[in-house]
Amino acid sequence: MSKKALQILLAKNTRALRVSLGYSQEQLAHHCGLHRTYIGSIERGEKNVTLNTLYVLAQAFGTTVPELLSEK
Repeated sequence: MSKKALQILLAKNTRALRVSLGYSQEQLAHHCGLHRTYIGSIERGEKNVTLNTLYVLAQAFGTTVPELLSEK
């Protein structure tokens, strides 16, 4: 899988999980200790996030890093 395809997959999964939990981007950002615009960039597939950020997102969603990077 290409780097861009992985970013798009993370973007899709991040948005789907956020919406399923009823969080706004701002609420998710606050919960993760990240900036709202950063969450938006992740959801648009613009950011190549760090492992630490993946871990923080997974914790916020109550899932695992592999699940965030898996096709549903």
